[in-house]
Amino acid sequence: MGKVVTFGEIMLRLAPQGFLRFSQANNFDVVYGGGESNVAVSLANYGVDVDFVTRLPKNDIGECAMMEMRKRGVNTNKIVWGGDRLGIYFLETGAVSRGSKVVYDRAHSAIAEIESGMIDWDAVFEGCEFFHWTGITPAISQGAADVCLEAVKAASAKGITISTDLNYRAKLWQFCDAAHREKIMTELTSYCDIVLGNEEDAEMHFGIKPEGISVQTEGHNVKAEAFLSVCEQMMEKFPRAKKVITTLRGSISASHNTWAGVLYDGKTLFQTRQYQITDIVDRVGGGDSFMGGLIYGLLQFPEDDQHALDFAVAASCLKHTIKGDANLATVAEVEKLMGGDASGRVAR
Repeated sequence: MGKVVTFGEIMLRLAPQGFLRFSQANNFDVVYGGGESNVAVSLANYGVDVDFVTRLPKNDIGECAMMEMRKRGVNTNKIVWGGDRLGIYFLETGAVSRGSKVVYDRAHSAIAEIESGMIDWDAVFEGCEFFHWTGITPAISQGAADVCLEAVKAASAKGITISTDLNYRAKLWQFCDAAHREKIMTELTSYCDIVLGNEEDAEMHFGIKPEGISVQTEGHNVKAEAFLSVCEQMMEKFPRAKKVITTLRGSISASHNTWAGVLYDGKTLFQTRQYQITDIVDRVGGGDSFMGGLIYGLLQFPEDDQHALDFAVAASCLKHTIKGDANLATVAEVEKLMGGDASGRVAR
């Protein structure tokens, strides 16, 4: 199994303990995480050789973020140093009918001020088989978008498989208007072999909508077949894409979600069982844990898309039971859940 490279921002996450509101908090729990760093941690946890590439400030907080990745087995020797600060996000965890809230404090972060030419992509991609980025990275700044484009072009020239999680974030994309955002994301996604995105991602980035369904009004009763039209439209827009995937999250409440996934390879629509995730511990990073599981599955079982998809969904179900951004479930735990054992009994 070849090396995987992910590129993006890692941030300091500050969250009130338990389910306290911001206004009730006297202290905050500290976690480090971000879209692509979370994927890297998942892969390292599964035994995959993975490099996380980012730009960090050369100060104690930047060093802490780097050490968190090293602690999880992620290679950090391709990280570049510079800038003044690490991005921060504040998380208020919701429960039952109260949704979670996120407040960003990431302006002028080290990676927001990254520029073309700062990363030697030829060196980064030496021995690399798979490259992953998300739609969060180009949303940070024009510089981050430019460097992301450098990366996908370099990876494409080397024949590396490229994946993306489109990850539309309404609170980001402050540096440009919607037309420029669509232009950036269309060019970047055109280099991708594997595209993950839900119905909101497809609509907000590319104006692509599912036919015959309103996901907001369907609630938790989300039908996989309803997203076939999105997958087909995505493949028509991006001919290089070999697989288009979406997660199916039904939100019964902030504490109870349903979870499933579909994968379309241009011929067959693969579907998973639907999981009931009750008493959610932490849903942040759920999509990243799905992507980490999917990449592992595609590398480990290259001829079995159904197995890869089933692994991804089970892995991300387990992530919802783990505090923090990253999934720390093991391959054995994921396979146990895939096999139907959701008892949660003590392992003695």
